[in-house]
Amino acid sequence: MNQTAQKPAIKHALATTREGDFAAWYQEVISEAEMAEESGVRGCMVIKPWGYGIWERIQQIMDGRIKEAGVSNCYFPLFIPLSYFAKEAEHVEGFAKEMAVVTHHRLVADGKGGLVPDPEAKLEEPLVVRPTSETVIGAAMARWVQSWRDLPLLTNQWANVVRWEMRTRMFLRTSEFLWQEGHTAHADRADAMDETLRALEMYRSFSEDVLAMPVIAGEKPENERFPGAVATYSIEAMMQDGKALQAGTSHYLGTGFAEAAGIQYQNREGSQALCHTTSWGVSTRLIGGVIMTHGDDDGLRVPPAIAPHQIVILPMLREDDGDAALLAYCEELRAALAKQVALGEKVRVLLDKRPGKATQKRWGWVKKGVPLVLEIGGRDAAGGQVSVLRRDRLWREDGKVNFAAQSREDFLADAVAELESVQASLHAEATARRDAQIQRGITSLDGLADYFSEENRYPGWVELGWSRPTGEALEAVVARLKALKLTIRNTPMGAPAPAGTCPFTGEPAVETIYVARSY
Repeated sequence: MNQTAQKPAIKHALATTREGDFAAWYQEVISEAEMAEESGVRGCMVIKPWGYGIWERIQQIMDGRIKEAGVSNCYFPLFIPLSYFAKEAEHVEGFAKEMAVVTHHRLVADGKGGLVPDPEAKLEEPLVVRPTSETVIGAAMARWVQSWRDLPLLTNQWANVVRWEMRTRMFLRTSEFLWQEGHTAHADRADAMDETLRALEMYRSFSEDVLAMPVIAGEKPENERFPGAVATYSIEAMMQDGKALQAGTSHYLGTGFAEAAGIQYQNREGSQALCHTTSWGVSTRLIGGVIMTHGDDDGLRVPPAIAPHQIVILPMLREDDGDAALLAYCEELRAALAKQVALGEKVRVLLDKRPGKATQKRWGWVKKGVPLVLEIGGRDAAGGQVSVLRRDRLWREDGKVNFAAQSREDFLADAVAELESVQASLHAEATARRDAQIQRGITSLDGLADYFSEENRYPGWVELGWSRPTGEALEAVVARLKALKLTIRNTPMGAPAPAGTCPFTGEPAVETIYVARSY
């Protein structure tokens, strides 16, 4: 992992550093930033107000982009009849080990003070708790589509899904998570592919512009396709420990799901034809990506575009007669800031009037990652001043907290530019780190193994030439990579064909791939 050396005089807000134990650091950020906590059910979490506030920002902005593309929101049932999955063998095989199943609809006392399923209340057909909605939405599409005039059919839903994970980690891999899933039906392959790639580009630009998280968009290899898909595309982000995070996917499903569900239409010539379908989604996993992309040894750093509060004002209350004047000054400042527009929206500013020392509250907001924190005392109010702390520039060279004193007028004039600067600087920092951790020039399997040796703790990604093997040849490559705990992430869109040969097959390379360890 590549990071700027910190001076010994700095006492960071977290007990664990990224360099010392990245996994433990991640969990500490979630705890100290009050983002989520364990729920009492293995693999499920309670998302606390700050964490959910970030998800609401993601949801609001993404939902707007989805609707701009002409996609309408719907809602489909949480429970799906098992028979729906049986219609699509390849799809159900891909999710079978992760499905939670409901078999009874009532409990009875067991005579020992507990409750058990009532044997008399067994369901006629087991119900699967939604792991994804292709099957149930496919059944609806079969009812809704009759003619070419009904196409394209563009739907999306915001929902929770359940996939019974064995190894869980908050936000990254949980048994229950929140997401959006787009499902569309089209008259032909070309239109469906356009939609698949439109969604991919929506995710790419959202990640870059809103999350300040640089990603590489591309096609997944055959072995990494969504179950039943013809082609799967992804955006891949590099975390600070060099591992890859699949941050969003878009799938061209061909006509397989349409055939299984009976999604067909009468074309212009009057004959019946199968629809071509797509699906695409992102989830609360994006929050985990934001943490591991932008967090530092003092906690989370939230890009202003998704920060529930972009600016927090902390009056230094003394519990005396001067507090009223101080609070009035701070409220006037809050109201003036709230009228401004930054990153396309009204500035979100909070006046924190809770009792307690300003320094303690300051570090609470620092750990939450608020982009700008203002501390204002009685003298500041009397002199028309503010003290500004940028979360992305927390420390001075001398190891002291980097407060900047400004006049109220200057800060009001600069606030929008400051928020936009924080957004840009987080993206630039993450992009530079990612680019520095992409290794090129490895041409052999031995070189790949050496690069990902135990001595190289945070190796990043390797860019390789790829001959696009299939079938048994691909299986052999996957087995070799698995032995090194590596996966192929994707083939970047628009990348020129590389020179040389594929290190796995010895055949001429036809495209570029990225290989990495991943979450």
